[in-house]
Order: sequence, then C-alpha cells, then structure tokens
Amino acid sequence: MSILVIKMLKKSILIENKTSITTKNLQLVLQSEIRQSVIPIEDIGYILIDHAEVFISIPAINQLVDNNTAVIFCNTNNHLPNGMLLNLNSHHIQQEIFKNQINASVPLKKQLWQQTIIEKIINQGILLEKVSGKKNNFEFLASKVLSGDTSNMEGVAANFYWKTFFDFNNDQSVGENDFRRERFGKYPNNFLNYGYAILRAATARALSGSGLLNTLGIHHKSKYNAFALADDIMEPFRPLVDEKVSEIIKQYKEQELNTQIKAELLQLLTRTVYFKDEKSPLMVALQKTASSLQQCFTGERKKIKYPKLWS
Repeated sequence: MSILVIKMLKKSILIENKTSITTKNLQLVLQSEIRQSVIPIEDIGYILIDHAEVFISIPAINQLVDNNTAVIFCNTNNHLPNGMLLNLNSHHIQQEIFKNQINASVPLKKQLWQQTIIEKIINQGILLEKVSGKKNNFEFLASKVLSGDTSNMEGVAANFYWKTFFDFNNDQSVGENDFRRERFGKYPNNFLNYGYAILRAATARALSGSGLLNTLGIHHKSKYNAFALADDIMEPFRPLVDEKVSEIIKQYKEQELNTQIKAELLQLLTRTVYFKDEKSPLMVALQKTASSLQQCFTGERKKIKYPKLWS
C-alpha cells in the first residue's frame, strides 16, 4: 500500500495492494497484508484505488463522501483513473446554485468558454517558450479567440503545440516530430492521460465543493459525460501536467506507469500557482476557481478567477 502524504494539506492516498478499507471513530483504517494505517478522514482529499482486491466498506464510503473526499477507482487493465465518487450535497444552498447553473444563458457560457480558452492558449505558449527557449505566437492566437471560440483557436494552438512540445526533451524514445496526442496513443500519452485524470478528479472535487453540477458543462456537452464541467474548467491547467510529464521523461527511462511515476504525477496537486495577491497549492487554487465560476452563474462576477501557472 503506497501512501503519498502531503504536508499542511489534504493527504492523497494511492492503494496498489490488496487492502481492506474500513472506518472507526471518524478515522479511515487501511489494513493490508503487511501493515495497518489509521488516518483521520478529515485529512484526506483523494484516494486512488488501483488494485482488483480492495474491499471498502459502505460506512467508509459514506464518511469519505461526506468529507468531500474524491474516491477514484482505476481500471485494472491500464491502471488509469476510471471513475470517482463525489458528494452531491456539499453546499448549503445547493438547489439555488443548481438553478443558476441550469438557467445560465448561452451568451454567458460562450463568454466563459472564451475566457477559458484564452487562459489555456496563453499557458501553452508560456510553457512552450520555457521548454524551447524560443518565442512563439500563442499570445496572438489567444487574442483571436472569439466568444465560444467559434474560430477554433484552441485547435489551431493545440496543433502547433503538440507538433513541437516533445522536440525539446532530447529523448529518442519520444522522437522529434513523432508525437501524436491521442487518448490511447503510445508513450508518453499514458503519462499524460494519468496526469489529466488526476487533474480532472481534483477539478471535479472543487466544483462539487462549490455546489456546482459537474454534468452541466459550459462547452462540453456529450450526453455520456458525467464530468463535462470539470473537463471545461481543467483546460487552462493542463500545461501543468504537460510540464510534469516533460520533467519525468528527462528524469526516468521508464515508459510504463509505475508507483514512482504515479506518485510524481500525484504531487501536481501541491504544485504552487499564483493569483494576483497570493500564491496557492493547485488543489486550493482549483477551489478558488470553482468558487469564482459559481459567482459568474449568480451574476456576482463576470470572469472566472484562473491563476497564473508560473510566477
């Protein structure tokens, strides 16, 4: 059983062995074949379950959900996060917030998507300049994003970004101009997918904590997607995953997900990001962003509060 402890913040727990998960006196009891760990439930932000023989009791599930802990289940074949449990009653005016979200106008949602894509493209440009040492035209692309991104500047930026991003890793296993960003693509897509899944779970947890319904996106609309809003709001944060994967490629020769690499990607949740007057760990920043989105739906704000990813 692997436990990644995040000091001063909520703990993230990765379980990769046969383990029994129960609860006693508001504490989570993790019993594996080799040891027992007892952790106060209020201290836990995320649990990733990545083993086919994990038992988790119903009281444990309910107490974790009541604490707004994201309980994430991984696919036993590819070990990627596959689903999660979230609290549906995490805000004291839940019905009012749902009503505002459901009744949000199309122009408002288009404006919010425009803001989101501008932030994403700017962040991609900053990161690409960091890894390449060369100027690019991503700020110009961001300035051309229209309401609802009807001209698809997101796609234009992504096309250039992924064609060049891994050229600067000096890693022959990736290959210059050889990388294609695909959900089921070859290495290092597996690292990116894992990182994005962690980011998606953290975003969904923050949105749920702000009383928002993850099913109702501002842009993503697939009827099969239960986390469309998380997929929307996580977009500007994706370059954090890209940066981390780039660092992992340089540091490790492994091409398969292992415990060490999963732990490295989990640490993204404690990565520092920057608001105007303060800096914040990513998991806290996501809560601020989610809260600002809720205020956009109520009319208290006009813009989503996204942090700068680099100082």
